[in-house]
Amino acid sequence: MLHIRNIEELKSQWDVVIQKVNKHFDADVDLQGLLFIIGIQELGQGVRNFKKDEKQDLMHIATCRLLSAYGYYELVGEDEEGWPHWKLVKQLPKMNLGEQDYLIKQCAIDYFEEHDIF
Repeated sequence: MLHIRNIEELKSQWDVVIQKVNKHFDADVDLQGLLFIIGIQELGQGVRNFKKDEKQDLMHIATCRLLSAYGYYELVGEDEEGWPHWKLVKQLPKMNLGEQDYLIKQCAIDYFEEHDIF
């Protein structure tokens, strides 16, 4: 569900997400690490050793999945190896890096709420 947060609410909820993920994985996860974890979840093939290009693909899968909730991407299906493929259906607005991080973090919080992780 789309929920636009003010900056204080986003920071607070983001900290909760990161704390829960760090505790679960006994790690220090940042935004990129969180995208990697979401990508693995969305791939649905479990945890294994991924090649460098597969890690990048997993982060792309996560980004597309997260932005699909805002209508930017649409799942078109899976390839023969079970990897999901997305298409851009609505152009993203021009944003600086801070605005991009804000949007992705907002989407990630929504993702964790959707999956009852809170």
